[in-house]
Amino acid sequence: MLIFAMTRFVRHALGAALLVLLAACASTDKPKPEAFEANPARLAIKEAWRVNVGATALPLELRVVGDQLWVASSQGDLVALNASSGAVTSRSGAGATLSAGVGADKEFVAVVTRENQVITLREQKELWRQKLPSLVLTPPLVAGARVFVLAADRTVYAFDALNGRKLWSQQRPGDALLLGQPSVLMAVGDTLVVAQGGRLLGLNPQNGSSRWDTVIANGRGVNEVERLADLVSGVSRVGDSVCLRAFQYAVGCVDARTGRLQWTKLASGATGVGGNADLVVGAESDGKVIAWRRSDGDKLWTHEKLRFRGLTGASLAGDSVALGDSEGNVHFLSPADGSLLQRMSVDGSPIVSAPVWVGSTWVVLTQRGNVIGLRP
Repeated sequence: MLIFAMTRFVRHALGAALLVLLAACASTDKPKPEAFEANPARLAIKEAWRVNVGATALPLELRVVGDQLWVASSQGDLVALNASSGAVTSRSGAGATLSAGVGADKEFVAVVTRENQVITLREQKELWRQKLPSLVLTPPLVAGARVFVLAADRTVYAFDALNGRKLWSQQRPGDALLLGQPSVLMAVGDTLVVAQGGRLLGLNPQNGSSRWDTVIANGRGVNEVERLADLVSGVSRVGDSVCLRAFQYAVGCVDARTGRLQWTKLASGATGVGGNADLVVGAESDGKVIAWRRSDGDKLWTHEKLRFRGLTGASLAGDSVALGDSEGNVHFLSPADGSLLQRMSVDGSPIVSAPVWVGSTWVVLTQRGNVIGLRP
């Protein structure tokens, strides 16, 4: 069984995909985190609700649709929650172990199974499923009565959401080694924005034709691993400005209307970024949290007290930056200077994806399958 919380790569050989795991070193010399600084409790926040949806062995992402939140367990249970109250508004199931999910709009819900089947449901009933030739780790995008899927081999597919008919597919030849974690697939206006390696593409969602193609990072190094620069899930969008991370290489911002690269800065993280109109925030692989000015990428502050704690991607909303860690803590930092505002322990198991802000509530998902609403 694959442990999806670990870093994974997909290698192509003789037309088949071979999954290669880069296991974490078991060395006793692994850096240990410092003891926590005292919790200043400068932000008043409390647990508002908690719902268990089933264990989550891989980082399935929370999907926000209006005031509704979709979440899936690894075993294929699909649950919709009211983000204000935590009340369950819908339960359904894919009937299979999942590799990616959830994609949803107000009508359709889509996930992908470990057997590479795209499954789309409406009103808790399965509409169709389509078998793909390769692994999928990025949540599907449901938009405009279509289901878009980005496979690990960088092929983009578009399906009719109602009947599953394949409308088009587009594949870009790439490096032999691909990052095996969720990547970027989103809509900005009438443009489908998708990652392919270290490049960000703007596609016409009607036919898959390219509107623009922008290089965020070119891998450099003596071997395939060192040259890996795939774009990772966790994007900060403000209007047409899309800011994101290239794995272990850079953070940068792109104008998604024109494809113009606004700036890039060297950065060594592996998780996504959050942000607002003024700044972009992300965690480096060693746990340093860095804020960059959104307009030009200048570094604004660095928080070093969370190093080696296995941080999730960062999210920024209201008056705080939120990150989870591998011990089940949620940390809230000040956007102004990065200082600690509050720290909360939820259930002791790892937070498996970046916290999300819905309405007036922070929502986190733990490995034990607890979806927890935290309200300032």
